[in-house]
Amino acid sequence: MAKTKRKSMNHPQLVRISKIHKKILSGTYPNTNELASELETSVITISRDIEFMRDSMMAPIAYNSSERGYYYYEKFDMPNYSLSDEDVEVIASAKILLSHFKDTPLYEDAKNIIDLLSQSVIKNHEPDYVNRIALPARPQIKYDKLIWNTIWEAIKENKVIEFDYNGRWNTETTHRRVRPYQLLMDDGIFLFGFSEERNAERLFSITRIKNLVITDSDFELPGDYAFETRCGGGKFGAFFTDEIHEFKIEFYGDARAVIREMVLADDEKLEEDDTRNTTIATFSSTQYYRIEEWLMTFGHNAKPVSPDWFVEDWKWEISEMARIAK
Repeated sequence: MAKTKRKSMNHPQLVRISKIHKKILSGTYPNTNELASELETSVITISRDIEFMRDSMMAPIAYNSSERGYYYYEKFDMPNYSLSDEDVEVIASAKILLSHFKDTPLYEDAKNIIDLLSQSVIKNHEPDYVNRIALPARPQIKYDKLIWNTIWEAIKENKVIEFDYNGRWNTETTHRRVRPYQLLMDDGIFLFGFSEERNAERLFSITRIKNLVITDSDFELPGDYAFETRCGGGKFGAFFTDEIHEFKIEFYGDARAVIREMVLADDEKLEEDDTRNTTIATFSSTQYYRIEEWLMTFGHNAKPVSPDWFVEDWKWEISEMARIAK
């Protein structure tokens, strides 16, 4: 007997079906109006999704007229798409890593897909050992979901965007016209792109973007658009300048053990001076400001050696800290 050809699902439908399945499985007898409202889509779309589940996924869905909603008349698990138990365990564990982005639009969609892919193997609950991987709580990222979604649409279509912006150092509101390259997830959410009025690449915190619109102007994405290529090999997050500098920093005390466990840059070199009880790190980066912030976290157990201008900036920062501490 010939096998019925299964239709493929796109990403939005996969997310919707995952939520529909969970709702039906909960035994609350959801109907199309309720599901359409909850998933922010049309009743017609929900009806098509349920039809897809019946016809292509062989889901035993029936309508209960007295409860006015759908239910499973037989036990049903979502297909695992030929994943092995080991694959599913890895995917389920990935939800823990995703928790760092729990307050971003990325998280819910990715979590729903992971749940959908893994559900038939882990049977609606995760094994205890999955929770043996955890990320400590961090400050939450504030963002405007509409701003995120609008930027994401512009990125997918390679459309120029315009917005008003207040910078971290220049708090005066300026109007920007930007070719959006990437959204960066760091200790905030940043837009990396080409600012046409500055004729240069820039980073923008999306929490400071206002009055955002997508223009009708298209742009050609450069082949080397990735932000990480602008960091000069450094690994210090969402900050960059046009110049690559070589940094040399001395670490003392317990900072020596910490620095041996880290990779600061692609060309990092560590030198041990046991006579002075010092570990010296030399590396290249364009991210001087983030390096200075990070350096301060070691307190008296770290000191910059070069470049000279960086040492002077560090000394000025320390003197200002001492001044306000009086």
